[in-house]
Amino acid sequence: MFSAFALLLMVSVSACRETTEEKAEDAMESAADDMGDAMDEAGDAVEEAADETEAAVEEGAQEVEDEVEGNDDM
Repeated sequence: MFSAFALLLMVSVSACRETTEEKAEDAMESAADDMGDAMDEAGDAVEEAADETEAAVEEGAQEVEDEVEGNDDM
């Protein structure tokens, strides 16, 4: 009888351990996915900022060129 209880206890502990390991693995995978998504969003933000900076530089260069050539509307 004690052997049966011991066996039952070992099986239940083993099952809990596997469940905990699976949960930990799932949590790590989820965290990795979240990190990947955050990196993608950060990359998109940097790319957008670079595009805006490029447009501002081109606009500024055009204004300087217009000023030098005397085509400035001001």
